Amino acid sequence: MSAQPAADFEIRRFQTAAAHYLAGRPPYPEALIARVVQLIGLTRQDRVLDLGCGPGQLARAFAAHVGETLAMDPEPQMLALAREAAAGVPNMQVVEGRSDDLDDRHGRFKAVVIGRAFHWMDREQTLATLDRLIQPGGAVVLFGEENARVPENARIVEFDALHSQWSADDANRAKLLSRDYRPHMSVLLASPFSRLERIGVTVRHRLTLQALIDRTLSYSSTSRARLGDRADELIAELEQKYAAWEARGPMEEVLTSTALMAFRV
Repeated sequence: MSAQPAADFEIRRFQTAAAHYLAGRPPYPEALIARVVQLIGLTRQDRVLDLGCGPGQLARAFAAHVGETLAMDPEPQMLALAREAAAGVPNMQVVEGRSDDLDDRHGRFKAVVIGRAFHWMDREQTLATLDRLIQPGGAVVLFGEENARVPENARIVEFDALHSQWSADDANRAKLLSRDYRPHMSVLLASPFSRLERIGVTVRHRLTLQALIDRTLSYSSTSRARLGDRADELIAELEQKYAAWEARGPMEEVLTSTALMAFRV
């Protein structure tokens, strides 16, 4: 099957999204990180690459468990946040680069972790490169999250519908949601890393209006860089909806943070 092109990476979108990312996106639970460390068998002798690292959350989290982590991202504003995360963490390094910049000069790794960024890469080519760089017994790990299908998430469904409405004219998002776009799991099953194991940690937490504003502006499809002045219209609509949501009780979210581990067969 022919490879599918990556989403068109528009770096300008993330120049504005970066400032909202940490406040808006859910953190990766330490319990999930610890379970991945255990299942892969990571030790202080191992290295981990956080590819498409964004603000460096995964690189910092894994640095507590391994000998060294390398955080790589093409967006300077994200890298500035990653360098802040690396302050005081001597075994976390931060470099600018894309997935297609990876080669032998970066060394070998026991695990390569990717959080919410795999769709921006040429997935087949990236996995072929990682096949050379990941040590025997290592793995590629895709981190993400999904809202549980529970009544408590009814208002989150409405929030997601609002985001979809304002993203309807985004060609990249349409590409990723199309029937022709192969799911990550399908791409992994056709790669050298086709032994899959998926785990998750579910939490319930409070959502403030500011958290939802930050989440909205952290998405590439609704970033200020893409929407321009229309972003203020979106925020005004979100403020109105949030007031109605809060009238039904404290705004909460039941979220499952996931890790899809892909090992060589």
